[in-house]
Amino acid sequence: MTDSQIEDVIERFYRRGSQLWNILLTHSHAVADLADLIVAQKPELNADAQFVHEAAMLHDIGIVATYAPSIHCQGSLPYICHGVMGRQMLEALGLNRHALVSERHTGSGLSRQYIIMADLPLPHHDMIPVSIEEKIVCYADKFFSKSKKLTEMKDFDRALRSVSKHGDDSARRFLQMDEILRIPIIK
Repeated sequence: MTDSQIEDVIERFYRRGSQLWNILLTHSHAVADLADLIVAQKPELNADAQFVHEAAMLHDIGIVATYAPSIHCQGSLPYICHGVMGRQMLEALGLNRHALVSERHTGSGLSRQYIIMADLPLPHHDMIPVSIEEKIVCYADKFFSKSKKLTEMKDFDRALRSVSKHGDDSARRFLQMDEILRIPIIK
């Protein structure tokens, strides 16, 4: 898919040019740019570059269904549900592989055990990145916020603190991803 075709997918759920549209696209481009750099600088991973770019652009499509007024989301679900909603939205369009990236990118992935222990309003199954492409998008996403300075890249310590909110296992997975995916731009 071209970026124009990706925007057509997003437009099925978002009003083009709205504040939420702009936040989503700005964030998604920042994540995609970092993910693209990782793929380019880590050819030994044999990642599908086109898919990584597409998935990075679509990973947060489900935020529209959540209630997060600080980023102009006026849906009814808790924000933690955006990955699951993104999966449903993308599967409805036949984008099943992209859908898995959406569901599995929250934190550094959410285990079934953590979902149950934290009493999250999510299905009780593992939502942990499996493929290298899923891991690249998940990892790149942790370096950008949707609520502040959308294009400013977080440093590694801030990204690690962010994923640590989802427990020690999430932090451990992030550190494992970092061992494989870190490139010089990440400080």
